[in-house]
Amino acid sequence: MDTLQIPSRVLNLCRGTAELSGFNTCSLVGRVGFLRSKQNCRKTQSFCVGRRSYRRNNNGGGFVCRSGSNAQDKTQEEGLVSSSERDISGSAVGFQLVPHSATSNYNLLETLDTVSSAEAELSEDTKTQEKKSTRVTRVLVFVTSEASPYLKTGGLGDVCGSLPIALAARGHRVMVVMPRYLNGSPSDKKFSNAVDTEKRSKFYCFGGIQEVEFFHEYRAGVDWVFVDHASFHRPGTPYGDIYGAFGDNQFRFTLLCYAACEAPLVLPLGGFTYGENCLFIANDWHAGLVPVLLAAKYRPYGVYKDARSIIVIHNIAHQGVEPASTYHNFGLPPGWYKALEWIFPNWARTHALDPGEAVNVLKAALVTADRIVTVSEGYSWEVTTPEGGYGLHELLSGRKWVLTGITNGIDINEWNPSSDIHIDSHYSVHDLSGKVQCKMALQKELGLPIRPDCPLIGFIGRLDYQKGVDIILSAIPDLMQDDVQFVMLGSGEKQYEDWMRHSESIYKEKFRAWVGFNVPISHKITAGCDILVMPSRFEPCGLNQLYAMKYGTVPVVHCTGGLRDTVKNFNPYAKKGSGEGTGWAFSPLTTDTLLATLKTAVGTYKDHKSSWEGLMKRGMERDSSWDKAATQYEEVFEWAFVDPPYSG
Repeated sequence: MDTLQIPSRVLNLCRGTAELSGFNTCSLVGRVGFLRSKQNCRKTQSFCVGRRSYRRNNNGGGFVCRSGSNAQDKTQEEGLVSSSERDISGSAVGFQLVPHSATSNYNLLETLDTVSSAEAELSEDTKTQEKKSTRVTRVLVFVTSEASPYLKTGGLGDVCGSLPIALAARGHRVMVVMPRYLNGSPSDKKFSNAVDTEKRSKFYCFGGIQEVEFFHEYRAGVDWVFVDHASFHRPGTPYGDIYGAFGDNQFRFTLLCYAACEAPLVLPLGGFTYGENCLFIANDWHAGLVPVLLAAKYRPYGVYKDARSIIVIHNIAHQGVEPASTYHNFGLPPGWYKALEWIFPNWARTHALDPGEAVNVLKAALVTADRIVTVSEGYSWEVTTPEGGYGLHELLSGRKWVLTGITNGIDINEWNPSSDIHIDSHYSVHDLSGKVQCKMALQKELGLPIRPDCPLIGFIGRLDYQKGVDIILSAIPDLMQDDVQFVMLGSGEKQYEDWMRHSESIYKEKFRAWVGFNVPISHKITAGCDILVMPSRFEPCGLNQLYAMKYGTVPVVHCTGGLRDTVKNFNPYAKKGSGEGTGWAFSPLTTDTLLATLKTAVGTYKDHKSSWEGLMKRGMERDSSWDKAATQYEEVFEWAFVDPPYSG
């Protein structure tokens, strides 16, 4: 065995730390963590530095080093990295084909900051009591293609912009890794507070060595890390432009995943790195390669051996499917092809001789991740069905025991009728008088007749087939026969945009269309409307119905996914006539059913004012905060560490 001489100052400091916390066994892997209490301690004292462990017998003698596996020195097969880069303590600070352009020096005992001077003054009994009541905190790394306020195209951006902040507020150390989009300009004001870390990472994929840079901003208790590469600078959305999806999205998001795996090892944020004992939270297929890389390119070499990963499905319809011939682009060993292999069913193949072979990034993530989360409970069931699983239902059914549904929250600081900067009058569940003022202001701004007693129905969303816009289109002629007004805000397919403009010209006193998206107008519609309609064909979670209820606007939704979970059907006879429910969820999804439900809602609004006020108040009182969702995520975090990580 090799013997390592540990400086006496280090040993004394480690012993002091252990004694301070009532433990005499400690582990030093990036941070100091105590493993076993005194009463359960054996006759040996041991601690681990990096990947090497040291053992000391009670009868004296030096510390003996038990070296870890020397797998990092083995010759690689094609596509594997060659070695790990480690600091003076033996902890990994990078794992790449080539060394970093900048080296880092880290303190061997950098984590002694977890034991503050205040804790040293506490009595042993007080510390024991605190330890029982303290929640377990984790080192979390979110990987996403978008996050608000830096860039958002839908619910994914909302989740990854809010959930990390809620978790950081609960004591976790949180990093979010996303691309640095510049939208065709030399700089973007949204990233103006992000500073260049002067760290570079190089890795092998797509037939060569790729290099990325890291920018960093610390905001709201979260480390926001932006991956910089020329492929993220072009104009358009994160995924495409007016001509369609970018042809190199596989390349762009492969870079994101590699960079996300390197960031905790190489970025000394706040003075020290996140280290190897992380929990990666990969969002949708864009980050789906992260669990695969951990299992295929890091753990075989002793790096991230204690890390875990969770894949969060925001929309299973998007899976990152590309031809099978692109497998070599990922830089993975040949033996990992089966993890990504995807065979199209016969009906989906282009011709009789087409073998249907492809690679599917989301499928690989579902195979290799330690836990799977969907953004609502109802959606966690839907993805296991042939109708909702988009070809992955059998795989998800087989992994039901690691599948959990957690309903998204909303940012109650941004979406709050008592403080919203975009609306004309503030109101609350205790004083609803401001809502009618918001309604009249909206009618005036859009050029509708100002009629506070006329039911005002709204729609906010993407104009496409999924959102059920075609159902609204077919229902409008009949609906306009009633004494109602209708407002639509959205952009998408040209046929629906043209229809909205045409309908406005026909129903000049009743219908208004805002083609495009405008944040202040979306807030004003949410506050000013009486009813919000969402006839989505499928909706993993949905946020607009949550915003609507927070603003006392009653939702009428199709009974699917997160809409079914969050909108409870109105029952006027429940609770001894006081009523229950927050809106209406209808099924099946047909024009007639939508019309019938809307007419019921309109009738309730006109003829049963007290019941309508009850609907409004119950929706406003519903807890839709991210803190509630964060507590549920914490349970999944603990479950992820129960079983050994995936190793192939």
